[in-house]
Amino acid sequence: MSDSRYGVYPGTFDPVTNGHTDIINRAAQVVDALIVGVAVNAGKEPMFSPEERFGMVENEIATLDPETSSRISVKLFDNLLVDFVEQQKAAVIIRGLRAVSDFEYEFQMAAMNARLNNRLETVFLMASDRHQFISSRFVKEIGRLGGDVGHFVSEAVRDQLTERFGK
Repeated sequence: MSDSRYGVYPGTFDPVTNGHTDIINRAAQVVDALIVGVAVNAGKEPMFSPEERFGMVENEIATLDPETSSRISVKLFDNLLVDFVEQQKAAVIIRGLRAVSDFEYEFQMAAMNARLNNRLETVFLMASDRHQFISSRFVKEIGRLGGDVGHFVSEAVRDQLTERFGK
């Protein structure tokens, strides 16, 4: 393994929001190379297929500064996060925190991951103030009810949501 620091930012990204993209961009400044792991995660019953979510994330990364986007890759995974991180030869798990309510869950997950693999470190990035309230769940609900989600997602993702809801 080289001296490069590889990080993994995992999530369902159903759909990817401006908050996710902000964390991806900022996480890429903390590590030398970032892998965005799109969890297949059928247990969450995602609205979009893994391939659709993968494509959305790739499209968002393409809008970032070229120097930054060149150090980011996207991969699907359907196994234990610590195993996926190890397979990627990464040592850092990046997690975004929006509010104190996120911290308790994320703290528990970080502790469990550390017990499963003590070579991995979890790094928490606070959401930027303009993105702290955005969640994929709320975006889907607003879109389902015909509201404008344009403040929370990119135009491309908004169009996919509009198409999915048939409005």
